[in-house]
Amino acid sequence: QVQLVESGGGSVQAGGSLRLSCAVSEFHYCMGWFRQAPGKEREGVASLKFDGSSTYADSVKGRFTISKDSAKNTLYLLMNSLQPEDTAMYYCAAGVCLGWPLAEGEYNYWGQGTQVTVSS
Repeated sequence: QVQLVESGGGSVQAGGSLRLSCAVSEFHYCMGWFRQAPGKEREGVASLKFDGSSTYADSVKGRFTISKDSAKNTLYLLMNSLQPEDTAMYYCAAGVCLGWPLAEGEYNYWGQGTQVTVSS
């Protein structure tokens, strides 16, 4: 059973930055970050495959960066130029990603989430 534990969320003003971390018991071929805002469906934000290729949602391209440190068993999401619309619960996920890497169904394991709140 893969265990994923997110941390690093918090409150920040618009234009600020945060770095989310996800402690991973076992990296899978595809690791991803998702988010869910109140009243909205969960959406894929960024993914990182074992071959190093990454995919980003259009809404975060150029602002967010996904990376990992295999020695520390940690997945990261660096978020710059945060906006109020980035406010959400952020989840770390692990899967195989045979299809679109930002699709929720491509992931089998999920963390409990960490809250990010951006004020204007």
